[in-house]
Amino acid sequence: MPITQIDNNTALIAIDLQYGIVELVDAKDASKVIEHTNLLLNTFHSLNWPVVLVNVSGRPDGRVDSPSRSSRELKPNWTTLIEELNHHRTDIVITKQTWGAFTHTQLHQRLQSLNVTHVVITGIATSMGVLSTAMQAYELGYNVTICHDAVTDPSLANHAFALSSVIPKISEVGTTLDFISLAKSLY
Repeated sequence: MPITQIDNNTALIAIDLQYGIVELVDAKDASKVIEHTNLLLNTFHSLNWPVVLVNVSGRPDGRVDSPSRSSRELKPNWTTLIEELNHHRTDIVITKQTWGAFTHTQLHQRLQSLNVTHVVITGIATSMGVLSTAMQAYELGYNVTICHDAVTDPSLANHAFALSSVIPKISEVGTTLDFISLAKSLY
């Protein structure tokens, strides 16, 4: 699905662009995601639209077959948002403990207080934090847009599967420049 519409009350949600996550993906892929997220950040800031920067600082309890590192094993700057992001002091920062940014956080309440009806999601990893957040947003009634050139994943197979098979069922998918062009033409 191409990007067909942008609501008046749209927010950008950048997922897990932090040192500990960015280092898990190919450097070229990470650079592309950062570049495109910064283009979106600049656009959202110029339009005075809300920006939410999300980081993850742990994981929920529960048994899994393939556990990730425990929070005790994380490097000191693992949760720190990367310096390359063009963020403003007015941006909302949400720290999560799960893949999805809405679980056990104030994200939904913050977006509701701003009358947000549409979210654009970028970040890492497409098949985890991005997909989980997009699913939660869709289930909560938000219109969702994913700029496919502003997301990546440590697994290219998981990235491709999420973008081709799951994400189009819960969102519109397009390029960063398509979104920016439409936003500038409408607003």
